[in-house]
Amino acid sequence: MADDKKTMIAKVAGVGAAFAAAWLAQKLLASVWKATTGHTPPKPEDEGDARFAEIAIATALSGAIVALVRVMATRGAAKYFSTSA
Repeated sequence: MADDKKTMIAKVAGVGAAFAAAWLAQKLLASVWKATTGHTPPKPEDEGDARFAEIAIATALSGAIVALVRVMATRGAAKYFSTSA
């Protein structure tokens, strides 16, 4: 029973860490993008004049960075809870 509770806590913590890491990665990417290009990264709801190449690059970078930090955060939380038993 105690192991089930630890497993559930580890899963919830992993999800929370993944969301927090993804949010932080998005904010970091937006600030680096703005420092590099002088404007914020294009968003789907924007009706600006962003070129397709800029949209594709922003999307690819965002997706890759967010996926990477989510995996790292989830694994880190799982490792923390498995060793803190």
